[in-house]
Amino acid sequence: MRHRASFAISSCVLVVAALTGPAGRAQQAAAPAPAPPHVFLYATGGTISNRDGGRLTVDELIKSVPNLGQRVRADGEQFTNVSSGQITIDQWLDLSRRINERFKKDAELAGVVVTSGTDTLEELAFFLHLTVRDERPVVVVGSMRNPSQTGYEGVANLDDAFRVAADPSARDMGVLVVLNDQINSAREVTKTDARLLNTFSSGDYGELGTVLDRVTFFRKPVRRHTAHTEFDVSKIQSLPRVDVILTYQGASADLIKAAADLGAKGIVTAGAGAGALSGSQSEGVSQVTEKGVFVVSTTRTGAGSVGTGGRGGASRRIGGDDLQPLKARILLMLALATTSDPAEVQRIFREY
Repeated sequence: MRHRASFAISSCVLVVAALTGPAGRAQQAAAPAPAPPHVFLYATGGTISNRDGGRLTVDELIKSVPNLGQRVRADGEQFTNVSSGQITIDQWLDLSRRINERFKKDAELAGVVVTSGTDTLEELAFFLHLTVRDERPVVVVGSMRNPSQTGYEGVANLDDAFRVAADPSARDMGVLVVLNDQINSAREVTKTDARLLNTFSSGDYGELGTVLDRVTFFRKPVRRHTAHTEFDVSKIQSLPRVDVILTYQGASADLIKAAADLGAKGIVTAGAGAGALSGSQSEGVSQVTEKGVFVVSTTRTGAGSVGTGGRGGASRRIGGDDLQPLKARILLMLALATTSDPAEVQRIFREY
C-alpha cells in the first residue's frame, strides 16, 4: 500500500510540474481571450459628426475612437445624418423599432449607442426610454463642439458611451444620456445651457453615475421604462399631434383654441409656478377638454411637481407630475396612441 501511495503522489507531482512548467505555461497562454462585448451604433447626425466639408459617417465615428477594439466589438448603421431638429416623429418610431428588432435577433448584443444632435437629444432619449422594450442599455450621446473645432469632445463622449453600453451594470437602467463623463437618466436630463460643455444636467436629482476609470452608478431609476413599458411601437403607426403652450402674463386662450381647431389631440401647458394659467387660458382649457382634447399641466420653472391627481373621473385635465413640458408631450403622445380613457392617461403619468 505504501508503494501505491508513493506512486499516486509522484503522479500528482508530475502533473502539477507539467502544468506549471514551461510547456504547461505555454499551453495556458495559448488559450484564446474572450471576445470583447458587442455594441451597435446608430448614427443620426448632429454636431458630433458635423465637421467642416461634410459629416462624419458611422464608420468614421467608430474609427475615431482610439483602441476601441480592445474594449468592444463595434459596428453600426447610418440611420440618418442630419441636425437633430430635422429628425421627424416617424423616424423616432422607425429607430425604436430597429433597436427592438436588433435586440430580439441578437442575444449576444451587449448594448446600443445612438448619436444625436444635442438640441433635441433629451427628447429622442426619452422617447426611446419609453419604447425600447429590453433591459440591455441604450446610450444616447452627442457633443457640443464639432470635429473641426478646438476642444472637440465628441471622441471622448463616444468612447464613454461605448463603455457604458458594454457594461453589465448598465442593464435595466433605462435609456442613458452620456456626455462630459456623466451618466444621466433620459427621464430627468435636460439641456441647460446653449453652449457650455457641461450643459446636460438632471438638476436636483443628480446624475445616475460617472464614467472615469470605470463605469460607476450611484442610484437606479424606479419609474417604468424600457423592458417594463407598455408602449409597443410595432403596433403604433403614427403618433397624435400634441402641442406645448407657454403661460405668461396676459396670455390669451387663442393658441390653445387654435391648436385644438387644427387637430391637436392633446395640449401640454407649461404653466407658472405649480402649473398656474392665465384667466383666459383657463377658460380655453375648459372649452377644448369639453371637445375631447386632453390637457396636461406642467411647470415652466424647470423643476418641481404639479401633481398627478388630475380632476378625477372622466376629466381630460391631467397632472403632469415633475415631467418637463417637452417630455410630458412625448408621454402624452404615446398615451393617446394607446388609450382614450382619462383615468388610464392619468395612471400613465403616475407610473412613468
